[in-house]
Amino acid sequence: MTTAARKNTSEVGRLLRGWREQRRVSQLELALRADSSARHISFVETGRSRPSEELILRLADHLDVPMRERNALLLAAGYAPRYAETPLDDPSLGALREGLERLLRGYEPYPALIVDATYTVIAANRGIAMLMESLPAHLLEGPLNAMRLTLHPEGLAPRIRNLREWRGHLLAQMERQIALARSDALRELYEEVAAYPVPEESGEAPAEPVPFFALPMVIEHDGHVLSFVSSISTFNTPMDVTVAELAVETLLPADPATAKYLRSAMG
Repeated sequence: MTTAARKNTSEVGRLLRGWREQRRVSQLELALRADSSARHISFVETGRSRPSEELILRLADHLDVPMRERNALLLAAGYAPRYAETPLDDPSLGALREGLERLLRGYEPYPALIVDATYTVIAANRGIAMLMESLPAHLLEGPLNAMRLTLHPEGLAPRIRNLREWRGHLLAQMERQIALARSDALRELYEEVAAYPVPEESGEAPAEPVPFFALPMVIEHDGHVLSFVSSISTFNTPMDVTVAELAVETLLPADPATAKYLRSAMG
C-alpha cells in the first residue's frame, strides 16, 4: 500500500468512526445493519483496511450521514464524489425552481419560504414579505437569513409575544442540525444568533391557555396578534447536494382569527 493510500485509508476510517460514535452505534450493531462484520468495521476505522466505495455509502446510509459529508467520505478514501452539487440557478434545475416558486405562491396567503442548510433564504412568498414590512433596511440586505431575521433584536424578535419559548425552540432545532451535519457554518450562525440579546420588552403569549396542537409563534403585525405553527418539508431521496439541503418552511395559521386576517390582508 502506498503512502497516499495509507493516508486515505486512515482518514476515511477516522471520519467513519467519528460518525459512528456520534450516532452512538457500536461496531457490531453497524456491522449487522450494513451486512458486514465487526472485525471488518474495526479494520476500516483503524486504517488497516481500505473500504470499498459501496461499503462507504452503505455505512453512511446506516449512519444517516448528510449527502455533502458522504462526498467527503468518498474523497477521504480516494474515490470520486458520488453526488453533484448543482448551483440552483443552473439550467438543469429550471423545472425544480419553477415548481418551488409555484409551491410558494400556492401557499398564499400563508407565509412560506425556502432556505438552504444555513437558513439562507432562497425564495419567499408575499406572506413572508408582509411579516417583514417594518424591518430596518440593513437587515433586508442580501443574502437574507431566516434565523437572523427572526431572532435579531431589530428583527421580528420584539414583535414575537412568546419570544423566549420560540427562541428556545429555534436554538434547539439548530443544535440538532449541528449534531447531524457537523457544519462549521451552521455552528457559526448558531453562536451568532444565540448571543443576540433578548429584548427586555418582549412579552409572553396571552395568559389565557389556548389548546394549540404544536408550539406556535405568536407575533404582532399591524395591531393584530397572529399565531402560526411551522411546518418544514424536504425532498425525498435527493441525488444532488444542493437539492438535499433545501427546506420549504410554511407558517400555518394556528387559529381561525389568524387565517381570516391573512385572507383579508392578502386579498
